[in-house]
Amino acid sequence: MNKIERLISIIMILLKKDVVSSNEFAQLFNVSKRTILRDMEALSLANIPIYAVNGVHGGYGILNEYKVDKRLLNSSDLENILTALNGLEQIFISEEVERTIKKIEAMVGPMSLTGSIRLSFYDWKGRSEIDHTLKTCQDAITMKRCISFDYLDKNGAPTHRIAEPYQLHFSEMSWYLKGFCLDRMSYRTFKLSRIDNLTMNEQTFSPREHPSEGARGVKYQPALVTIKALIAPSIKDHFIERYGRESIENHSPAYALATIHVPQDPAGFQFLASFGTNLEIIEPKAYIDDFRSYLAKMLGKYEG
Repeated sequence: MNKIERLISIIMILLKKDVVSSNEFAQLFNVSKRTILRDMEALSLANIPIYAVNGVHGGYGILNEYKVDKRLLNSSDLENILTALNGLEQIFISEEVERTIKKIEAMVGPMSLTGSIRLSFYDWKGRSEIDHTLKTCQDAITMKRCISFDYLDKNGAPTHRIAEPYQLHFSEMSWYLKGFCLDRMSYRTFKLSRIDNLTMNEQTFSPREHPSEGARGVKYQPALVTIKALIAPSIKDHFIERYGRESIENHSPAYALATIHVPQDPAGFQFLASFGTNLEIIEPKAYIDDFRSYLAKMLGKYEG
């Protein structure tokens, strides 16, 4: 635990307890009492109203007025943090996340949390298998070390890459790594499930100046086409979640009309095909023709 983490933990503990001795803090954080004294001085300089109590039952506390009027975190804040961390623990299998959850639960003490929000994700086997890749990427980002790996691009072509890893990103159901590819000499986003034989190199790097988020996003965003489709009531919720209620109009008792933006490529066709007979594209014609060709090729796999 670094100094900043320790200072935040000290504040959290003092907000929940009246007085805590320097011995208790020293044992909890595995540091000397002298270090705890310096921490208290640092908090006082930061205008945190720490006070000292002398005697056998002495120690440190925070003024009650500060606890009442300027609490850093209340029960609702702590519940929100724990909810987010429990969700993260499901998609990122990490001992560090588990330890963080236990620390915050310990800070809460006897406080009653309602658990009014619960996050659940699919318990897919592949999510646990990708744990090693996640951990290696996270370590490489922290230590600023390059990584080498075999990669399958979106067309299934195998390549070998060396990259400077900058950020892990979870989107919808998948993990991605954003970094600078030394083979392509440009910023790239790699899907972790397409990475194999990942190793962290001895070579270190200094982070480059990133282009704007908008400039980076354009490179990886496929061109979108506006289409209109008739959708059955049974799948209406999927379109509300993804595109919002404003994308849907009343059409007939049997169907609603959805105006949505999807790529005119296999990824877009796969998404639309997943709704089966509950969806019918009605325009534009060029998209319908390409979608029909895609379905014909799919059907051809099962002919004969």
